[in-house]
Amino acid sequence: MRESGRLPALSMKVLVTGCAGFIGMHLTRRLLDEGIEVVGVDSLNDHYDPALKRARLARLETPGFRFHHFDLADGEAVAELFSQDRFDQVVHLAAQAGVRYSLTNPQAYINANLVAFGHVLEACRHHGAGHLVYASSSSVYGGNQKLPFSVQDRTDRPVSLYAATKKSNELMAHAYSHLFRIPMTGLRFFAVYGPWGRPDMSAFLFTKAIVEGRPIDVFNDGKMERDFTYVDDIVEGVARVMRTVPDGEPPYRLYNIGNHQPVQLMTFIETLERLLGKTAIKVLKPMQPGDVVSTYADADDLRAAVGFAPATPLETGLDRFTRWYRDYYKV
Repeated sequence: MRESGRLPALSMKVLVTGCAGFIGMHLTRRLLDEGIEVVGVDSLNDHYDPALKRARLARLETPGFRFHHFDLADGEAVAELFSQDRFDQVVHLAAQAGVRYSLTNPQAYINANLVAFGHVLEACRHHGAGHLVYASSSSVYGGNQKLPFSVQDRTDRPVSLYAATKKSNELMAHAYSHLFRIPMTGLRFFAVYGPWGRPDMSAFLFTKAIVEGRPIDVFNDGKMERDFTYVDDIVEGVARVMRTVPDGEPPYRLYNIGNHQPVQLMTFIETLERLLGKTAIKVLKPMQPGDVVSTYADADDLRAAVGFAPATPLETGLDRFTRWYRDYYKV
C-alpha cells in the first residue's frame, strides 16, 4: 500500500454519504475540523426520528460543508452529483442498518444497501474517485463459531438479509476494484455506540427504558457477547484508512474495526445501571431470528496497516453516551 500521509487541509474534497447518520456525522465533523472540504448526502428518511438527523446536520454547518438531500437509490441524482464534483475520496456510510428491521421490511435493504451502492460504484467508475471507503458489518460473519472473527474467515453463511446485503457490498466492491482499478477499502464495523447514536441501538434503547422506568428485553438471557466499539475509535480508524490507499492487484482491502474485547450483554446493562444510578427492569427472552451469540474482532490487520486499533474502555464510552443522552433529552 502507498501511504498518503496526513489528509491535506483545504486541498482535498471528500464525499460522505449518510452524513446525517450516527457515524457519518462524527466522521464529517472530524474531517471538517481538519480543514477538509466535505460534501454530504443523506435522504433523512423516517426510519427513526428525522429530528435527530437534523440536529446532527446542524453540527456540520460550516463554510467547508455542502449538503445534498436525496436518496442514493436515485441513480440520476447520484450521477449528477459526481458529474458536478470531482471527489478525492468517497466514504460510503449510507445504508439501511439493523438486523431485526430487515425481517419486516426487506425492500428497504434492497434499495438502500444494494441499489444505492450500485449507483455509487457506477459513479466512481464513470466520474472517478481516488479512493472509495465503504462500511460493511460484523454481521457478515454470520454463524461462525471461530473467535475472534478474522477477515480471512468464511463469510458466505449470512443469517439475516442485512448481513447478506453487506456481504454483497463487499463482493460488488471487489469486482469493481478488479475490473476498473478503483482503490477500495471495506470496513467491517463491530457494535458501534456513543453520543448521537441511533435510537434502535442497544445503548440508546436500554438507556431510554432505564431512565423512563420501562422494562427492557434481554435476549438469550443476557448471554450475548458484543465487541462494543466506541464511535470515536471508529472515526479514527476510518480517517487513517482514508490515508492508506490500496495499490495491489486489485487495489482492494478489507479490515475489521472492533474493540477486540467482547462484553457480555448483561455486563453492558449493569454498566449502564451504574452510570444512570437506576436498576433496569429486565425481561429475559430467547434468541431472536437473525441474531448471533457473539461478535469479536481480530483487529491485527488494521493495526498493522494504519497503526491503530480501537481500545476505548466500555465504562468510558458509556459514560460519554449517557451524559450526551441526559443533556440532549434534558432528563
